[in-house]
Amino acid sequence: MDPRAQERTGFQEGAPYDPSIDLRTDFVMVYGLNDTTRQRIARWREAGYRIHVMTGISWGQYQDYLNGGWDGEDHWGDAQAGPDQAPLLHGRNPEVPYMVPTLTFTEYLIEKLRPLIDLDVEAVHLEEPEFWDSGGYSDAFKREWQSFYGEAWEPPHGTVDAHFRAGRLKQHLLTRSLDRVTTVLRDEALRRGKDLRFYVPTHSLLNYTQWQIISPESRLRALPAVHGAVAQVWTGTSRTPNVYAGVHAERTLWTAYLEYGISQDLTRGTDRILWFLHDPIEDHAGRTWEDYRSNYQRTLVASLLHPGVARFEVAPWPNRIFNRPYLREGRAERVPIPPEYATSYLVAMQTLRDMDQPVLGGAEPASSGPRIGVVLSDTAMFQRGAVGLGENSERYDGLQDALSDEGRARLSFSGFYGLALPPLFQGQRVTPLQLEALLDNTAVLDDFDVVVLSYEFQKPATPALHLALAGWVRRGGAVLYVGDGSDPYHAVRDWWTGRYPTPAHHLAEVLGVSIDDAAGAAGAAGAGRLVPVGAGWARFVAADPASYSRSPAQAAELVDQVRELAEAAGHQWSAGRWLSVRRGPYLAGAVVPEEAAGVAGPEPVTVAGTYLDLLDPDLAVVTDKEVGPGQVTWLRDLAYEPQEHQVLASAARIDAVNVTGGELVFTGEGPAGVTMLTALRVAAPPSAVTAGGEPVEWRHDPGAGVLWVRYEGVPTGVEVRVRLG
Repeated sequence: MDPRAQERTGFQEGAPYDPSIDLRTDFVMVYGLNDTTRQRIARWREAGYRIHVMTGISWGQYQDYLNGGWDGEDHWGDAQAGPDQAPLLHGRNPEVPYMVPTLTFTEYLIEKLRPLIDLDVEAVHLEEPEFWDSGGYSDAFKREWQSFYGEAWEPPHGTVDAHFRAGRLKQHLLTRSLDRVTTVLRDEALRRGKDLRFYVPTHSLLNYTQWQIISPESRLRALPAVHGAVAQVWTGTSRTPNVYAGVHAERTLWTAYLEYGISQDLTRGTDRILWFLHDPIEDHAGRTWEDYRSNYQRTLVASLLHPGVARFEVAPWPNRIFNRPYLREGRAERVPIPPEYATSYLVAMQTLRDMDQPVLGGAEPASSGPRIGVVLSDTAMFQRGAVGLGENSERYDGLQDALSDEGRARLSFSGFYGLALPPLFQGQRVTPLQLEALLDNTAVLDDFDVVVLSYEFQKPATPALHLALAGWVRRGGAVLYVGDGSDPYHAVRDWWTGRYPTPAHHLAEVLGVSIDDAAGAAGAAGAGRLVPVGAGWARFVAADPASYSRSPAQAAELVDQVRELAEAAGHQWSAGRWLSVRRGPYLAGAVVPEEAAGVAGPEPVTVAGTYLDLLDPDLAVVTDKEVGPGQVTWLRDLAYEPQEHQVLASAARIDAVNVTGGELVFTGEGPAGVTMLTALRVAAPPSAVTAGGEPVEWRHDPGAGVLWVRYEGVPTGVEVRVRLG
């Protein structure tokens, strides 16, 4: 079987083939549609890759459509526009606006993509279906409003009702366009005997909500010709600041952990494929190599803490990683990637091919507490922008260093983080839960012991969601609802208005709980009492969820509410400093930061055992690894199923190792210009090591039984021979 057939790792690249960016993954996503696409596909295929193609579906080089070259008509009226009627641009390119996904634009996309069927590519990735919250003022959107709602367009930021309905329409238009493009082209391919797959690379629901962008998100699960997604989580999204215990700061590791967590619901419970994205650099070119590397390692480990996903996009744009200069700390000039960083990045990228492993226990001192789900709904995207938005509205895409106080407060999204960060910083297993996932797979609730929910920053799309949630509670689940009814969006025209003050009142009714009796002001005597519901428990707390982000005392109050509910449901609670997962021989872990309230510290956590340190550029052997507050680690356990002559870690791709005639022989493939480092289990020092027939540098640790070999990368492979004994 072709070792690349499972497509475990890949990368996207718009540059022509170059041996310096040949990462030797399973597949490559050739980026962009232009006159060079066919040639670029052919060259990457010649290099041995499975070929995917990626292009933007909401923005791209679509000037022939905009300027009348496609059908003779000017289509700038299909560009997304803000209150000032100016097109909303992707980056700063005046020729690349974000598009309203009209039916005409959708037909243009089908025609633009149709030639890919003849190029025999494996898959097409339609990335980033996005509609800015600040948009909705173009002529095209006004027509779509009248068609969808059967009434005259309203300014999206004139009232909360118009704003919410504009968000719903934006999601519908994006979903409609994706559905038609993928369905038509897949049908045409199948009629010609070709099995063309479609994927949607998309930011996380958490990030799009923070950045005030609308996207299909959960709607992707219902599109029959969409085969999965790429969760676009990286330093650029996860370093978006939030507030914990009154401190506004970047929390890259923990934000990434929550982003990857919610992204799992793009495919969880289906047979569709999900890749997690990492990026060693980011779109902000003003940071240092040290900054990039530190935050890359945090997002990398955050993704590994979710063992349900074992496929990865290891990098977008390797050309900017390996061939562009960036700053170094303490220096004014830009320099190419430090050699040890290049080697270390490739070790991570190749090791990710091996992450389809059994999940094991024993990663002490890991938390054994309840599994906590914090609910996030697509509708959170619909109520993020400010009503009364002016012509100078702010947009944030990860590149702005300063916002107004109002913009910064909105970007922080404290309603969600106020519920998620306090128990997470107690070392508890907290994972976001996509509310809409319950509509087609109520079994996702079985992965949780406690669910934390609020409708102060989101709304339930249908009352059926409450039936699913109530059934789970009656079978033994525990739900904590937090909300004081102050959100003005409770008054939007929807299924609960006119019958219930808030949708939470319907949830209480379905649970058989009197919300007025059960809830009360946070901190008040008897407030938020525990109510038995069948074999489970419910608790309603009348509080603004954002309040739990404002001070250590309020964070601790939320933790107490969750802990008491979990304990009532029979789950032990033990505050800790350590979150970790063992995946076969691999251990990924992180220690909560010193700022975490109510947790003893700042002592480091010690991980007992002997390991290969996968984040160390030298792949050092470490015993009883210490991990400090806020730090991460990724280790390979040297005691796990030891086999003589096995590859322990490598910057090069190695598909097989053979031992014949007293020699260990393998072929290592890697990008040109980068030093490969391969660690192997070899009991005794070798008598000689060669690569390509020439002696190379090696080192042996007799105590650990590990041999390290260094050699230069060759994409087509270099034969390494180790003379044993």
